[in-house]
Amino acid sequence: MQVFTIPVTPFMQNCRVIVCPETQTAAIVDPGGEPEKIISQLNTLGLVPSMILLTHAHLDHVGASTALSEHFNIEIIGPHQDDQFWLDALPMQSQMFGFPNHAAFLPSQWLKGGDNICLGNLELEVRHCPGHTPGHVVFYEPSSKQVLVGDVLFKGSVGRTDFPKGDATELKQSIEDKLFTLPDEVIVHSGHGENTSIGFEKATNPFMSGRFG
Repeated sequence: MQVFTIPVTPFMQNCRVIVCPETQTAAIVDPGGEPEKIISQLNTLGLVPSMILLTHAHLDHVGASTALSEHFNIEIIGPHQDDQFWLDALPMQSQMFGFPNHAAFLPSQWLKGGDNICLGNLELEVRHCPGHTPGHVVFYEPSSKQVLVGDVLFKGSVGRTDFPKGDATELKQSIEDKLFTLPDEVIVHSGHGENTSIGFEKATNPFMSGRFG
């Protein structure tokens, strides 16, 4: 699986474009804003996306979803339905995050743990990882050993749990059960910041070792 990163908005959120190298089938993961920038990058790459995938429903991860869905005439898929309250609250989120007003929307399809998403010849495994938000999911591609984790896990850190329905205990359990059970060499694509690996975070992440949090 090829992964291209497009940092967007003042939050420097990592919008990802994932591609099946054999078929050139592409998907946009977590388009947090600046749809024109994302469209321009896709044109430069010569890619036409077939879907939009969302890990969770915070505005800085979904802010360009409806604009891109309409532009490319593609479906929005995910996250888990437990994040619907965040999508319903997008106008409130706009004020909270200082973004332009954004209307509420619903995806074409909710996801749950154990689902699989076909992208060309690739198959993404959906893992439900609540804690940062109750409906957060991650996307694992086993053949290339890569996982897109949104705001669950970062290099040297973990997702915030001080937003409504966040749960620090649940987040740590999600990381232990759904991420740290993956092979150590799996590359972790986080929603903000640089990439890391499962093995590195298992060995060094202070929030998971008990040194912090």
